Amino acid sequence: MIAALPLGCLDRREHRSGGEQIAEAAPPPAPGPLDVPPSARDAVSLQAGFAPIVSRVSAAVVNVSSVRFVRPPTPERIPFFSDPLFREFFGPRQDDGSDGQPLPGPRVQREQSVGSGVIVSREGHVITNAHVVQDASQVRVALPGRPEMKAKVVGVDARTDVAVLKLEGGEFAFTPFGDSGAVRVGDFALAIGNPFGIGQTVTQGIISAVGRGNMGIVDYEDFLQTDAAINPGNSGGALINMAGELIGINTAILARGAQGNQGIGFAVPSKLARAVMEQILEHGRVIRGALGVAIQDVTPALAEALGMPPDTRGAVVSDVSAGSAAEKAGLRRGDVVVALRGEHLTDGRDLRMRIAEAKPGDKIELRVLRDGRSVELTATLDELPEPKPEEPVQAPASTGALGVEVAALSDDLRRRFGIPDDVKGALVVGLGPGSPAARAGLGPGDVLLEVNRKPVASPEQLKQEVDATGARPVLLLAWRGGQTRFVLVER
Repeated sequence: MIAALPLGCLDRREHRSGGEQIAEAAPPPAPGPLDVPPSARDAVSLQAGFAPIVSRVSAAVVNVSSVRFVRPPTPERIPFFSDPLFREFFGPRQDDGSDGQPLPGPRVQREQSVGSGVIVSREGHVITNAHVVQDASQVRVALPGRPEMKAKVVGVDARTDVAVLKLEGGEFAFTPFGDSGAVRVGDFALAIGNPFGIGQTVTQGIISAVGRGNMGIVDYEDFLQTDAAINPGNSGGALINMAGELIGINTAILARGAQGNQGIGFAVPSKLARAVMEQILEHGRVIRGALGVAIQDVTPALAEALGMPPDTRGAVVSDVSAGSAAEKAGLRRGDVVVALRGEHLTDGRDLRMRIAEAKPGDKIELRVLRDGRSVELTATLDELPEPKPEEPVQAPASTGALGVEVAALSDDLRRRFGIPDDVKGALVVGLGPGSPAARAGLGPGDVLLEVNRKPVASPEQLKQEVDATGARPVLLLAWRGGQTRFVLVER
């Protein structure tokens, strides 16, 4: 099985006003004080190489760095904490050095990621990959020849791995959108980005394939494939045509055990990236139509089993959601959708992409094959619900004197660990090996309610009260499994 992975990171509503200018595919922007003259349209020659193109667009390709806090994976062999809820929360065990019983280590880790991005409007809109900036607490952008600056995350669409950032501070050089639909296999392409965090790098190749899907990378896949060398850190960088136009956002590479370039990279086509950006700028999110079916591709064997010609192309309906647009339209399990709005479908990916491009409330005509006959149906699309975001992971507060790390009690954590709403305090998420807190018998999952008989309702309050104690022993009141007990921690 081919494994394709997002390029990833190293180490690891704002509305558009009428005056803002979004880059157009054609004609190219007129030369201005921030624009390199359009010499990229000159014919590529052996003498000039690709330098005219690179000089035109390189100022608009930026480095993107972000900081976020993540839950590290946990070994399976943790006694008591082998429950899935605890395994997801706690990190690897460590020996506390006292009674020989291992204790879970810190649960939350700081992760710094490095990727790339492309400025696509004079006002400073940047397109990058969602996985570069998603759940980040801080995002910064470094422009060629300019100081690093903070960037605002305007919106993220994980279903296409596209995110939009906004820079402030005047006008910016930008790269115009090209027509990714006109890209042909064999066309030259340049990949520009920040591989391995070493700085802006340009590589050259060709378009190896178009319309790549079913890679298991994101929900909506219509990738351009290229052999231009792209590596970790290229995420969000530019794939450029010979007119100096943006035709794709570099997103993933083929991975078969190796970590770097193997000559097979994937880019979100500019047409899709631009459509996502425009919806984010207008609505703050991407609004998609929903039919309410589970589908799969028609294979010759499946077509034969369903009593259809082996060359049948389209999407087999394997399930229909109750109350959905599909059910109301009369779609049934086993139907093969072969055309949408009079246009033939090639496979399930084709149907999925076309439905996603439609709007809620749109009426679509479907032609399906059912029991050897053709049936015409009309469906009124629902709105595809937004995926429920995970609760942001906050950095744990550390009380260095006690050797314990604590986190705020969120609704998610209360639900996961069965902590009642009336329990107020700070949740223990990690203990240092041989620390005073570990020797006193505290463990991950305990909730610290009091410090020296003073109630604490947050990690910040806990740390403040512990620091005020100085070098004296600290009397804690801890909640564990529905019971409270006093714990004396001596330094």
